[in-house]
Amino acid sequence: MSFFDLSGKTAIVTGAASGIGLATATRFASAGAKVVLADRSDASEAAARIGGRFVAADVSDEEAVRDLFEAAASDGPVHVLVQAAGVMTEGELPELELAELERVFRVNVHGVLLGLKHAPKHMTEGGSIINVASLAATSGLPGYGAYATSKAAVLGLSRVAAVEYGPLGIRVNCVCPSSVDTPMLHAQENGELEAALSRAAAPLGTLISPAEVAALLHFLAADDCPQISGQALNLDAGATAGYSGELLERLIMSLTSTAT
Repeated sequence: MSFFDLSGKTAIVTGAASGIGLATATRFASAGAKVVLADRSDASEAAARIGGRFVAADVSDEEAVRDLFEAAASDGPVHVLVQAAGVMTEGELPELELAELERVFRVNVHGVLLGLKHAPKHMTEGGSIINVASLAATSGLPGYGAYATSKAAVLGLSRVAAVEYGPLGIRVNCVCPSSVDTPMLHAQENGELEAALSRAAAPLGTLISPAEVAALLHFLAADDCPQISGQALNLDAGATAGYSGELLERLIMSLTSTAT
């Protein structure tokens, strides 16, 4: 058996039609898992390509989430749940509409809560739940009020779930990536600027790829690390360790230019 082997395990991945979800489903399948790809968008071709199964599901709809778990567990228990479905919005607080905040929360928060609510009854052999949060949950950025708040809620839910479900042998963690090179990032109005800022702020000078997030999710999903639970793991190319040399150099040049 190889390290991080997922043979014989059933894994559900939400938001699996693209980005982090698709990269994760692909990696899990290559590690031997029977993968259920869940998304509002059609992921049937991707599922066929990796030997998985597509189930259409809106994670903000409790009935759809309940049906998703019933379908995934039709021939045995669920072992892994990755909740990668999410939406993004931008807007500074004075312009933030309550309806837009509620839209983001329905997917990013309610969706995670519903997964945490319905997964355990189907995880009869224990297992691993990993929620995809964001570095924005712990680092404030202008215009990210709705998104950052929703991801901070994911951190709180993950910690509570780790405490409640630990006696069932279920580990619950979340990962907090900085900007990830996904279609969602490129669809944002300021996506290219965000990507450039992420590279400049990171000591490694790189932008996170979906495959790199999937690698961390794979580590947390496998039985090889059975004692990790209740944690929020940053994946940020070193950004939270301190200011990068590039960022400091740009700041010094800006201050010098202003002073003269």
